[in-house]
Amino acid sequence: MTNVTSMTSVTSILSLSALVRQLQPALRMLLVLTVLCGVAYPVIVLGVGQVVAHGSANGSLLDRSGTVVGSSSLGQNVTDPQWFQTRRSASEYAGGASGGSNLGPSSADLTKALSDAQAALSAANPQASGPPPADALTGSASGLDPDISPEYAQWQVPRVAAARGLPVATVTALVQASTKGRLLGFLGEVRVNVTALNLALSTAVTQ
Repeated sequence: MTNVTSMTSVTSILSLSALVRQLQPALRMLLVLTVLCGVAYPVIVLGVGQVVAHGSANGSLLDRSGTVVGSSSLGQNVTDPQWFQTRRSASEYAGGASGGSNLGPSSADLTKALSDAQAALSAANPQASGPPPADALTGSASGLDPDISPEYAQWQVPRVAAARGLPVATVTALVQASTKGRLLGFLGEVRVNVTALNLALSTAVTQ
C-alpha cells in the first residue's frame, strides 16, 4: 500500500513537472508577443505617424491665435448665415455619434425631409443662383464629413457675403483658395473643407 502511494506521488510530481515545462515556452511567447504587439508596435506606429503625418496623427486640429477651434476632419453644426454650412447630418455633427439616417430611397420620411431641406435652404439663400446642389440636401454616410462640393460652397457665397457686408469677389476668392483637388489626380472628388474655409473667413474678416 505504501509503495502504491509513493508511486502515485511520483507520478503526480512528474506530471506537474511536465506541465511546467510545457507552460514555460507558452509563457515566454506570451511575454514576447505582449512586448512586441502591445508596446513596440504601438510606439513605432505612433513615432512614424508623428514624423510622416504629424497633423493628422494629432487630430488635424485647427487653431486661431493659439486656440483650437476645430478639426479639419470634422464638420461643425453651423446655422448662422454669416458662415458656410456643411451637409445635413443625422447626428448634427456630434462627435460621439457617427452614421446616417438609414432612410431608404423609397422612404416617405426621406422624401419629406429632402423637400423641407430644399425649401429651407432656398428661403435662407434668396440671392443664390438656381436650386441647392445635391450635396446640400443629402448627408454623408458618417454624418461628420466636413467637405462639400465647390458648387455648394459657391451657391452659399451671396448669403455669406451679404451677412458679413463683404464683396462677393472676396468671399469667392476664399472658396477658390480652399478648394482641394482629387487625391493623386484621380481619387475622390474636388471638395471644399467647410471647417477650414470658415476659419479662413474669420481670419480674413479680422485683418
